[in-house]
Amino acid sequence: MYEDEFELTFQVPEEESAPEPLAVPAAKPAVPVEPVVDEPTRIMTLEKPAAPVAEEPTRVITLEKPEEPQPPAPQPVKEQPAPAAPAAARRVLISGGDRGIGAAAARAFAAAGYQVAVLYHQNAAAAAALEQQLPGCIAIQCDVASRASCELAFHAVEQAMGRVDVLVCNAGIAQQKLFTDITPEEWQRMLDVNLSGAFHLCQLALPGMIRRKQGRILTVSSMWGQTGGSCEVHYSAAKAGLIGLTKALAKEEGPSGITVNCVAPGVIETDMMAAFTAEDKAALAEETPVGRLGTPEEVAKLLVFLAGEDAGYITGQVFGVNGGLVI
Repeated sequence: MYEDEFELTFQVPEEESAPEPLAVPAAKPAVPVEPVVDEPTRIMTLEKPAAPVAEEPTRVITLEKPEEPQPPAPQPVKEQPAPAAPAAARRVLISGGDRGIGAAAARAFAAAGYQVAVLYHQNAAAAAALEQQLPGCIAIQCDVASRASCELAFHAVEQAMGRVDVLVCNAGIAQQKLFTDITPEEWQRMLDVNLSGAFHLCQLALPGMIRRKQGRILTVSSMWGQTGGSCEVHYSAAKAGLIGLTKALAKEEGPSGITVNCVAPGVIETDMMAAFTAEDKAALAEETPVGRLGTPEEVAKLLVFLAGEDAGYITGQVFGVNGGLVI
């Protein structure tokens, strides 16, 4: 009501402003003075209701508050990749998986939820025992030194598991011999098993990994591949070759979402140590800063970590598991 009255009284002076030259309204100066005084009082009353207009932004603020619970909405989306469920569907192939570090790795990967396949050369009994011990594990005979044997074995693994997400190149042989006594056949066999075997399996696994834009390749070298070992020149050369393969392949396959890393064990209690006497092992343990030999399980745990999602930014690296013997 005040607004209507104000508009009426406000328009009246505007109409009177046009006929100001008339001397008729000027005869009564006191009369117009009083409504002028009353009008600002009405204006004051109009400015007071303007205060509730300021209350409207408070309503706008209350509308902004319900938007605050929206940020937690994307949180469940971020939590989806966190569960280890995808790891349960991942497949790992381990060469030389029937004994030593390879068998320990098979058990560790199985415990982490991976489907496991192992390649073995001659120890069929150990491979069969591993199959019984690990439900879903498959063991396939393969001589990694032979390209044809690797192709047959790899295709059999793909048919059984569908794909290979993680490749662990662990197969290897060792020999202690003076360099001058190493025969050309022994030299070639050492390179074929320890180095060429990894070459064959990597070439077979990479096409699928590149197509899927993800994958993990892990090579098992040795501290002698880092430092060289007396009376193990051919072994040291092959293991050093694995380190070079790892670093170069990591650079080449990184853009395809594939990581390539190397584990270089020190003196580990495996059947490769069968030729060492108790005195030799004690001497090696004494030389090791931690004062003991390593276990296959300790190497296996590192392999599982490097194959996992948390290691996605690690590639082209060589990890020593040697108790501080090589630093």
